[in-house]
Amino acid sequence: MDPLVGTAQLRIKNYVTLFVPQPQYTYSLTDSFLKYVLFMSNLLFTVLGLVVLGVGMWGLINKESFAQEKIGSLGTDPMLVFVMLGLVLTVLCLSGCVGALRENCCLLRLFSAAVLVLITAQVLAAILAYSLQGQIGSYLRSGMLAAMVRYQDDLDLRFITDEIQSSLQCCGADNYRDWEINIYYNCSAPGVLACGVPATCCVDPLENGTVWNSQCGVGAQQLDEFSAQSVIFLGGCLGGISRWIEQHSGLIGTTVIIILAVQILTLFITTRLLDSIQWHKANSIYSNSG
Repeated sequence: MDPLVGTAQLRIKNYVTLFVPQPQYTYSLTDSFLKYVLFMSNLLFTVLGLVVLGVGMWGLINKESFAQEKIGSLGTDPMLVFVMLGLVLTVLCLSGCVGALRENCCLLRLFSAAVLVLITAQVLAAILAYSLQGQIGSYLRSGMLAAMVRYQDDLDLRFITDEIQSSLQCCGADNYRDWEINIYYNCSAPGVLACGVPATCCVDPLENGTVWNSQCGVGAQQLDEFSAQSVIFLGGCLGGISRWIEQHSGLIGTTVIIILAVQILTLFITTRLLDSIQWHKANSIYSNSG
C-alpha cells in the first residue's frame, strides 16, 4: 500500500473518531446520571478556566507586559500564573466535557490520565512541602523581600503585598525596617517616601475615619519601636502568615482533603463511564457479528 494512502486513511479514521457522532447506547439510570454529572461539572470548570484565562490575559495586556522593554520579566509576572492555570483548566475540563457528552473513549482516557497525574502531583507536592517545612520560611522570606523590592514597579506585587499587610496587620517581612530594601523607601532616597513605609503598614491609614492618607507612613523608619507602635504595625508578615496558618490549619486540611476527594471521585466516574461505553461497544460488535 502507498504510504501516502495509509497516512490519509489514518487521518480520516482519527477525524471520524473525534468529530463524527459516535453510536449512542442505552445505559442504566446510574450510568446516565454519572455521564451528565461528569459533563455538567466539566462544563462548569471549563467556563471557570476561560474566565481565569481571560483575567490573566487582561492583566498582562493592561500592564503592557508584552512590550519589548518588559518581555524579559514576563516569567515572573503573577498574571502568568492565571494564564497557565486557566489554560490547563480549560483544556483538561473541555476534554472531559466533550468526552462525556460524545461518549468518546479517547478524550475520556486523556481526561482520566490528566486527572490521575494531577492527583499524583498534588500528593507529591504535599509530601515535599512536609519534608521541607523547615525551609519554607526562608523561601517565603525571599519571595516577600523580592516583592518589596519591586513594590512600586509591579502593580500585581504591590496589590498582593498591600493585601497581606492590611489583612494580617503587619509590615515588612521580619519588621517594618525591611522597607529599607526598596529604593523609594530607602533612607538615602531623594523623594518624599524616603525612610517611610507603605500606607498599608499604618495602624490607622484613614484620616478622620474617611479619607485614605497615603502619606501616613512617611518617616516611620526613623522612629524607635516605642514611638512607631502608635503609627504603624511593628511585626513582620512572616510571623503573621505563620500564625494565620496555625489558626486555620484545620480549615486548610479539610479543604485539601475535599479537593482531593472530588478529583478521586471524578476519576472514578470517568473510569466507570469508560468501562460502560467499552462494554456496550463490545456487546454491539458481538450482536452484529452474530
